[in-house]
Amino acid sequence: MLEVRKAGDRGVAEHGWLSSRHTFSFANYYDPKQQGFSDLLVINDDRVAPSAGFGKHPHRDMEIFSYVLEGALEHKDTMGTGSVIRPGDVQMMSAGSGVAHSEFNHSQAESVHFLQIWLMPSKKGVEPRYQQQHFAEVDKRGRFVNIISPQGENGSLAVHQDTRVYAGLLDGDESAKVSVPEGRYAYVHVARGGVTLNGTVLSEGDGVRVRNERELAFSDGKDAEVLVFDLRPNEQPAW
Repeated sequence: MLEVRKAGDRGVAEHGWLSSRHTFSFANYYDPKQQGFSDLLVINDDRVAPSAGFGKHPHRDMEIFSYVLEGALEHKDTMGTGSVIRPGDVQMMSAGSGVAHSEFNHSQAESVHFLQIWLMPSKKGVEPRYQQQHFAEVDKRGRFVNIISPQGENGSLAVHQDTRVYAGLLDGDESAKVSVPEGRYAYVHVARGGVTLNGTVLSEGDGVRVRNERELAFSDGKDAEVLVFDLRPNEQPAW
């Protein structure tokens, strides 16, 4: 079963320097029917003005990853990490027992467009860590690549949760399939462009809760960039 969450139904936050769309309840946006899915708590679709960003602020006991679509995002944290992430890069920060960080637009002239995604960890108080990896466009073209997994298998980034995340690019005649293990849920987020999923046409920013499906078939991509989350069969995030 596919339960589609249209892009236009998301929460909206406009702060001048920041234009954000919230798939799930976040900050001043609250919808009792949209409080996450399984261990997926937050998907924020953020566009940040040149040289602007999120000043230093703390987190704990959360798995936070950023996925850049356009521009460059500059990261600094209290673990001593300093990096810039660009399209194709995936950044994973495990907040664990506590960490503070900042995220700024690295450019003084162009905006940055990225997804900020939070996953509930399987345990509290772990040692904070930072990971970053580049996944080349050629590897994602017409197929889905595992970018996040529990143990960091095959070059993916490790996450403290029974979750896997896949990224794919589809355009024109390209098609791809993702298997959903028996008894698992999935979530699909169209980060860019449009695509057809199991016969359902999706547009940029659309999300889909997936239950009781063993295969996700993607086709008819229109410059599409898609994330697929393989999740535990829980309705809402919980410890």
